[in-house]
Amino acid sequence: MSDIRVKEVSTGGGIRSAFNYLAGQLRQIGLFIALIVIIIFFEIATPGITLKPINVSNLIVQNSYILILAIGMVMVIIAGHIDLSVGSVVAFTGAMAGVMITQWHLPWFVAIVLCLILGAVVGMWQGFWIAYFKIPAFIVTLAGMLTFRGLTQIALQNEQISPFPDEFRALGSGFLPDLGGGQSFLEPLTVILGVLAVLLLVVQAIRGRAARKKYNVEDEPFAWYITKLAFTTVLILLVTYLLASYRGTPIVLVVLGLLVVVYSAVMNRSVFGRHIYAIGGNLNAAALSGVKTQRVTFLLFVNMGVIASLAGLVFTAQLNLANPKAGDGFELDAIAAVFIGGAAVTGGIGTVTGAIIGGLIIGILNNGMSILGVGSEYQQLIKGLVLLAAVAFDVYNKRRSGGH
Repeated sequence: MSDIRVKEVSTGGGIRSAFNYLAGQLRQIGLFIALIVIIIFFEIATPGITLKPINVSNLIVQNSYILILAIGMVMVIIAGHIDLSVGSVVAFTGAMAGVMITQWHLPWFVAIVLCLILGAVVGMWQGFWIAYFKIPAFIVTLAGMLTFRGLTQIALQNEQISPFPDEFRALGSGFLPDLGGGQSFLEPLTVILGVLAVLLLVVQAIRGRAARKKYNVEDEPFAWYITKLAFTTVLILLVTYLLASYRGTPIVLVVLGLLVVVYSAVMNRSVFGRHIYAIGGNLNAAALSGVKTQRVTFLLFVNMGVIASLAGLVFTAQLNLANPKAGDGFELDAIAAVFIGGAAVTGGIGTVTGAIIGGLIIGILNNGMSILGVGSEYQQLIKGLVLLAAVAFDVYNKRRSGGH
C-alpha cells in the first residue's frame, strides 16, 4: 500500500514538475504556436500561395537582411542597450560598396572585406562613446543614425549607383549550384544540406540533454523534449523540400544559417555570451563579479557594426543598387523582431533563435498581407499591434512570476 502511495506522489510530482517547466517556457511555446498559426492562416487565406516553393524561397531572400540584423540586435538588447543606427549603417555600407566596385574598380571580394572592416570601425566609434564615455546607447546610435545617413548621401552624392558584378549580386540573390542540372525532381545539394542539418540538430540535442543530466541540471520533461525536437525536424525537412522543389538553396540562407549556429554557440557556451547576459541582468552585479563591462560593451557594438555591414552588403547585392534611401526603417524591423522573438525589454533575456523566429513572423505577415492586397498603412498598423502584444505579454509574464 505504501509503495502505491509513493508511486502516486512521485507521479504527481513529475506532472507538477512538467507543468511548472512548460509554464516557465510559455513565451517560447507561444512563439512557435504563433508562427504556426500565422502560416496556416495565410496558407488558407491566400489560398495555397504562402507555402508554394517560389514564395518560400522569395520570403527567405527578401527578409534575409532583417534576420541578419536581428542576430546582432538581440545581443545588444540582451545587454540592455539599443542600436538605432543599423539602418543608416546598412545604407552607408551599400554606398561604399558601390563606390569601391564601380568607381574605384576594386575586385568585388576586396570590396566586401573592406566594407566589413568599415562596419567594425563604425562599431568601434559608437562602442567607444557608449562603453568608455558612458553616453547612453540610445543617444549615441541616434547620432549615428543621422551621421551615417549623411555620409551615405555624401558618398553617393545623392545619386544611385548600379549595376554590380554578378558575383557580388549572388550574395543577395544567388543560389548554390544545382547538382541535378535542373533535371531532378528535387535539387540534390539542398536535400543533402537539409538532411545534414537534421542530423546535426538531433546529435546536438542528444548530447546537450546527456550533458545536462550528467550535471543534474536537466529539468525539461522528456515528452516536451521529443515534441520540440520532432517539430523542429519536420520544419527543417519541410523547408528543405520546398526549396529543393524550386531553385535550391539561396546563398544568403547558407550565410544566415552559419550566423545562427555561430552566434547561438557564442551566446550559450562562451564566456563572452554569459557576460552579455550578466550585464543585461544586473550591470552592477556583473561588474562586482569581475566582468569587464566596458570591454564587453565595446566589443558588442563592434560586432553590431560588422553585422549591420554584412546586412548592407546583402541588401545592396539583392537590389543590384546602392541607394541613398536604403535601410530606412530597418532598425525598427530588427528591434521588433527581437522583442517579438521573446527578448525582455529590460535586458538579460533573449535568444538568437527567438530573434530569427520573430523576424520570420514579421516577414510572413508582410508577405501574406501583400499577397492579399492589404494596404501599407494597415500593414504598419497590424505590425505595431503585434509588437505591442508581444511586449505586453512579456511584462505580464514577469508580473505573474513575480507574484509567485
